[in-house]
Amino acid sequence: MRRNGRRQSGATIVEFAFAAVVFLTLLLGIMDFGRMLFTWNAAVEATRYGARVAVVCNQADASLVLKKMQTFLPQLTSGNIVINWEDPAGTPSSTCDQSTCQGVQVAIYNNPANPGDPDNFRIQAISPFMGFVMPPVPAFATYLPRESMQSTSAAGDLNPVCQ
Repeated sequence: MRRNGRRQSGATIVEFAFAAVVFLTLLLGIMDFGRMLFTWNAAVEATRYGARVAVVCNQADASLVLKKMQTFLPQLTSGNIVINWEDPAGTPSSTCDQSTCQGVQVAIYNNPANPGDPDNFRIQAISPFMGFVMPPVPAFATYLPRESMQSTSAAGDLNPVCQ
């Protein structure tokens, strides 16, 4: 009777190791999925706020829009965002101003034709297994029609959003 007990003394440790690997992989996968949904939601909010800054400020430079978007997603870079001011015909124009711009579109860059593009915005997975299946952040975009596109008021006060 004792002899059988000694042969199986390590079986519990081996079973625990198998169960722990499965449990931790599942737990890290759930955490990665939650982080992915959080990042996608933050990307939506970042594009909305970036479009708001771009439409309120007269031809706000891309660095200001990026800085404001980084309050939601600090890992964004200038290569991850696309800002298009559009003329009345709806084509991107870098020369339009508050009297001629129709609106602005701010998007997070994603090139589905080239998933390996270094400018594609990605989420770093926690789990080593999720890195293989973690999709890149979709190309979220927000378009806002022209509102004021004035960085200053009639009194010459600078709009706080444009600072």
